[in-house]
Amino acid sequence: MTIRNLLALINPSSLALIGASARPETLGAIVLNNVQDGCFNGTVDVVNPHRVECAGVNWSPTVRDLPSTPDLAIVMTPAATVPGIIADLGSIGTRCAVVISAGLTEANGLRQAMLDAARPHGLRIVGPNCLGVIAPHAKLDATFSRTPAKAGRVALISQSGALVTAILDWADRRGIGFSGIVSAGDVADVDIGDLIDLFTADPTTDAILLYIEGVTDAAKFLSAARAATLRKPVIAIKAGRSPAAAKAALSHTGALAGSYDVYLAAFARAGIVAVDTLTGLFDAAEILCARHAIGGDRLTIVTNGGGAGILAVDALASAGATLATLSPATLKTLDATLPAGWSHGNPVDVIGDAAVFSVGVAPADHENRAALAYQPAHQRIFGG
Repeated sequence: MTIRNLLALINPSSLALIGASARPETLGAIVLNNVQDGCFNGTVDVVNPHRVECAGVNWSPTVRDLPSTPDLAIVMTPAATVPGIIADLGSIGTRCAVVISAGLTEANGLRQAMLDAARPHGLRIVGPNCLGVIAPHAKLDATFSRTPAKAGRVALISQSGALVTAILDWADRRGIGFSGIVSAGDVADVDIGDLIDLFTADPTTDAILLYIEGVTDAAKFLSAARAATLRKPVIAIKAGRSPAAAKAALSHTGALAGSYDVYLAAFARAGIVAVDTLTGLFDAAEILCARHAIGGDRLTIVTNGGGAGILAVDALASAGATLATLSPATLKTLDATLPAGWSHGNPVDVIGDAAVFSVGVAPADHENRAALAYQPAHQRIFGG
């Protein structure tokens, strides 16, 4: 697998909108408005046989008339025109395109014609039949979603565009941000495994969320997932648990849902956390990302129950760690903050009715890595 020609999905310097329009409420107009409202900081070219007058963008009647080669192309023209447009994009040097257009199927031959047009040029295709792509850190919203995405450190890969819009609405109300969102659509070329690889290598992504209806290349998917979960959490919702839902998934994207139990076993083997709800998706990401790199082997344990503290001490030996010795300065700070009945040692037992607290570490304890602090996890993970 390679992500060489996919990097433009989340960090393009130039963009071509094929089929963008100035006619209100058309798909081309919505995508163009979202790109402009997002304040994309690269160049934007619009390709349409009819002149498009719009401040801040360049108009060309055809792909071959573009003044320069775009890093990323967004194609939203009628299905029959897509193979020819892909061939033209490839011939001028574009190596990544998102095809929003629907109607490119195996039955009508257009899907294969599109792939045949892309292959000689090494042009990678996301879609077709998708919502588009959002890269908040690049200020790019090339979708027809009505809700923008805030910047954060969670990536979302989804085989359903409608689900992406629902998640955007849900996340917007909760102040949750994203490093990138890709609607994979019918997965004619770029598949879930490719996109997992892309976000695994992305330094702005701390966790990867998946909505999966079916996997087209199981070996590639499992290889990508195993590599990803060694570096960051991967959390998935698998659609199609019931026979009726599996049938709906097949009619939706053409993806064979397969046995839910088989998927769960594969997820477990690859280290993917499986959840059943959107709330569970983000809760799992928050919990799994709420960690800090720890140097050294001396730790301070904070607990509101003595028994739990003892169990934690028992676990230290197998983890290759030891209890830190708290300095007089830290003990004094804790005395001023905690209830009188706290343990006055390590483990720090704050007793059961203690409130959440935040305590800075005294300089003398830095070598022991004894850090006692509270910060809402969603502020660290989701950018709120």
